[in-house]
Amino acid sequence: MSVFVVVLDGPSAAGKSTTARAIAERLGLRYLDTGAFYRALALKVAQDGVRPDDADAVTEVAKRSAIDFSGSPSQAHVFLDGRDVSGEIRTPEVSEMASRVAAVPAVRRLMVEWQRAMAERGPLVGEGRDLGTIVFPDADVKIYLDADLETRAKRRCRELQARGIAVHLDDVREDLGRRDERDMNRPDSPLKAASDAIRVDSSGLDLEGQIAAVLEVVRRHPRCPASGAAG
Repeated sequence: MSVFVVVLDGPSAAGKSTTARAIAERLGLRYLDTGAFYRALALKVAQDGVRPDDADAVTEVAKRSAIDFSGSPSQAHVFLDGRDVSGEIRTPEVSEMASRVAAVPAVRRLMVEWQRAMAERGPLVGEGRDLGTIVFPDADVKIYLDADLETRAKRRCRELQARGIAVHLDDVREDLGRRDERDMNRPDSPLKAASDAIRVDSSGLDLEGQIAAVLEVVRRHPRCPASGAAG
């Protein structure tokens, strides 16, 4: 690729977002949260009263949507049709619907175009589920970040409760299990590690340990910038 690209793929609540943001911040790279694309679209699908299993209708909503990002990696904002929806897209309901609209092949193809366009703005760290296999198959560094289901469920619980959202561990565990099943078994762009991805299991790591493990992998690449500005 002409620009330096790092991708982190993996299941929900594996710590991709926090880790990718930290890596981008420390290396002066742009941060690409591909899940936010699907969350923003899911929000609009819900607001328009469209059923997430109506593939044609969901695709039409995607075609007339404008999704963009701005800000630093640590203060990234998501815009839907010019409106900041950064907070609105982080609810369990939107998360569940995002997984369903992401299963629509035409939507994924459109999202791939948008995500690749982000790389034209400069070097980046992206996180998602199919970046290393579909979106950026020639990425400089590919990492598959994973953790066991129990660890991920506890992390997601803490994250939601910190935002004042009342949840129970059993419900979160069940929801993540459903998302794993849906993401790994969808016919178009299923969640899986790229054949040349480096696997990092964060189950026994705290946040700093997880970031350090990924950062070590990234810094070993000869094209990795020692520093720079995200711009």
